[in-house]
Amino acid sequence: MVSHSSSLTPHLMCKTKSSTAASTPRSRTKSSTSNLFMSTSYPTTAAAGFSTSTTSSSASASTPKSRASLVAVRDSLPEAAVFYHYSEISAATNHFRSNALSSSSWRCVLRGRDATVYRSRFISGDPADIPHRFSRLAKGNHSSLLRLIGASLAGDEHLYLAYEFFPGASLADCLRNSRNASFTPLSIWISRIQIAADIADGLEYIHHQSNTIHNRIKSSGIIITDPGHRAKICHFGAADLAGEVRSREPDLKRSSSRRRKIEGSRGYMAPEVIASGEVSPRSDVYAFGVVLLEIISGEEPIKYRFDEQSKESERISLIETATAAAEAGRVRQWVDRRLRDSFPVEAAEELIAVALHCVDPEPDKRPDMTWVAAKISKLFLDSKAWMDKLSLPTEISLSIAPR
Repeated sequence: MVSHSSSLTPHLMCKTKSSTAASTPRSRTKSSTSNLFMSTSYPTTAAAGFSTSTTSSSASASTPKSRASLVAVRDSLPEAAVFYHYSEISAATNHFRSNALSSSSWRCVLRGRDATVYRSRFISGDPADIPHRFSRLAKGNHSSLLRLIGASLAGDEHLYLAYEFFPGASLADCLRNSRNASFTPLSIWISRIQIAADIADGLEYIHHQSNTIHNRIKSSGIIITDPGHRAKICHFGAADLAGEVRSREPDLKRSSSRRRKIEGSRGYMAPEVIASGEVSPRSDVYAFGVVLLEIISGEEPIKYRFDEQSKESERISLIETATAAAEAGRVRQWVDRRLRDSFPVEAAEELIAVALHCVDPEPDKRPDMTWVAAKISKLFLDSKAWMDKLSLPTEISLSIAPR
């Protein structure tokens, strides 16, 4: 999704300051989608019971300290989500010619605020239903998610989503530096397992609190903050709003959706998605398992190596190499060498086992994200205890056994 330098660099996501504008009634037919989203605000702050008015007697009677406290609370609330007119999105991105971060995302300024716009094709459903779904998703608030703050549907059937801006670099770029393969800012084990815990918590929230499916989990769609090395998941709500996910039942464990168009990235798509286009929370779990293996090894999900003898390219799967290492008891040799052998081997073995459980070929055998998040949280605490007991400076590595 984003191209970054070797160090953590500012990322693309966004926030917006909203002023409301009247929208003209439109037809519910798909042919009228170009003007479906006039500029309107979703009133998230009104429900909280805070008002900006200063004319009431109670406000005038309050002390300066209490007034300051109310202002601080009000300012900390999420700003109203916005339905942008397509022309505003187009103008902010210079008609999608400026500050392209990828083929489908642009960094821009919307109403005076730094922002990122992400484009996704609108696949199916009634465009007139999007405002309701958007208002529900815009309420999502989790520390591991980049917050969805705006949307617009264009006449060319593309959906444009605005997200809060957050500085950082993609997890993929942090793990694989194109300029210097031996360098990674994630050279400490505790940073990696913290990132794994953040992603697991965010995905559990998506499944069980937002009652939807992400369907875009991959290392290039996860931002690592600078400083702090915490993870934030991009593209929250995109699959739902684009029509890739049908309305979800309260219990997501067994529900699934069949779509006529498969969305996904090579190496992250579960077997059932490739075979039939069936997406579910379990296919998210599969993609997360692949990302978890990337975090541990630093390697790509799939890569190709040219064989000099056969003169053919050999396909190397991260899942297959991890499985072979676990079965042969060679986890230490498989873990990213840039960690310099300074990691708790037992925790690494358990984390690989969790990842391989997540990528089971059979969807029903994959765990629920609640179990996954709890397991990784425990491994994080175990790793922290190991690090505290070791009491080594971060620049010193420990090698207990030869590779």
